[in-house]
Amino acid sequence: MTRRTDWAEYTSGSAGPGDDAYGAAAAPYETDPSAVGPREDGAARQGGGRGRGAGGGRGRRRRERAESSAEDGGATSSSRAEKGEPPRDPVEQARAICLRLLTGTPRTRRQLADALRKREIPDEAAEEVLSRFEEVGLINDGAFADAWVESRHHGRGLARRALARELRTKGVDATLIDAAVSQLDTEQEEETARDLVARKLRATRGLDRDKRLRRLAGMLARKGYPEGMSLRVVRQALEEEGEDTEYLGDEAF
Repeated sequence: MTRRTDWAEYTSGSAGPGDDAYGAAAAPYETDPSAVGPREDGAARQGGGRGRGAGGGRGRRRRERAESSAEDGGATSSSRAEKGEPPRDPVEQARAICLRLLTGTPRTRRQLADALRKREIPDEAAEEVLSRFEEVGLINDGAFADAWVESRHHGRGLARRALARELRTKGVDATLIDAAVSQLDTEQEEETARDLVARKLRATRGLDRDKRLRRLAGMLARKGYPEGMSLRVVRQALEEEGEDTEYLGDEAF
């Protein structure tokens, strides 16, 4: 909840020069159309041809100025807003891109930096925005790593080795990765491995013993579990089903 509040506070004060541009664009259209042209034309008709020409000219010039103002500045800015395009200033553009990418999905600083570079945002502008986002808590690689470990271990059954590999690909610092994966200890990893094997065991029934061992141990290996732990957990599961694993050597794995 705190992060969402910080986000709102940051974005609410970040409109910058764009507000003036949109205000200027809207100004010509706030004028009552009935005040431009027709009333002066009517007065001119009562006063004769000379008055009609002067009044009509003033009305036309006023309308032309309004149209020119809209075409030169306001229409372009309004069009960008309607299309959802970011402002042209590099800092404002970088901020808009980051906020859009962070909507509903936490990301690391490295991920956001890569996205800004791909969109050709100047390094100086990108650094300014990313540092500011870190200050207000919109970027927090430590919290990202903690949440990633919690989610991916309980949701996908990934072990510490696989979790660390994923976090490295997202640009998280090695120190933060070590702190995050240390949430899991060996006992918790082995308990999760047993649960994974128990869920897959039934699907291997009917296969010979060695093939069952390879399939189940391979599944654990892909999730990052150490070879020794994987072999031990699978052997115990097979023994509980009545399989003879006394002469089943490590070469089967």
